[in-house]
Amino acid sequence: MIRVLIADDHKMFVDGIESILKPEDGIEVVAKCYNGGQVEKLVEEHNVDLLLLDVNLPGMNGIEVCKRMQELKSEVKIIAISMFNEESYVSEILSNGASGYVLKNTGREELLKAVKNVHAGLSYFSEEVKATIMKGLMGQNKKKESAKAFFPKVSKREKEVLALIIDEHTTQEIANKLFISLKTVESHRSSLLNKLNARNTAGLVRIAIENKILAE
Repeated sequence: MIRVLIADDHKMFVDGIESILKPEDGIEVVAKCYNGGQVEKLVEEHNVDLLLLDVNLPGMNGIEVCKRMQELKSEVKIIAISMFNEESYVSEILSNGASGYVLKNTGREELLKAVKNVHAGLSYFSEEVKATIMKGLMGQNKKKESAKAFFPKVSKREKEVLALIIDEHTTQEIANKLFISLKTVESHRSSLLNKLNARNTAGLVRIAIENKILAE
């Protein structure tokens, strides 16, 4: 059972999300709140597994809530929800512990997919957000060369694997697209995690955005 807390300052929106999740087997909305300052207490009281978190909450905004969850070393997974599709928002929320970012125009099937993916330890982004991320990754605003001197070199093949990971391809799909073995894909994934000092896919995405790794 995925125990979900919904945190958003618009009651109608919260009720709408609840109506989508409630009929689903394996998902239970255990709490709702409309103020960021209420999140920590509800997470503890209801043993929450996954938090659907509005970025712009009163009391304590979504980024501050994420930081607090990290300070508590909470195991709760976080999906940020926002009207804003901007690279800076995505990067900052990922930097502070979120594993997904969906827009408020997200439909039922996509929301359910996001909840299940993130609960399973994966990341998830709305298609529009993914496009924004890729645009940022391919941008030409590179870091200064002095800063780059200390950044690990990522190979062309690793960049190809990273781009496909960000696009939510499975290990098998990546292997098929690049005509390499599953073992080789896993080797490249492990190398990326080690080189970029990332703990998971969300970390890879964040670091890639911040350092323009896929820039030409």
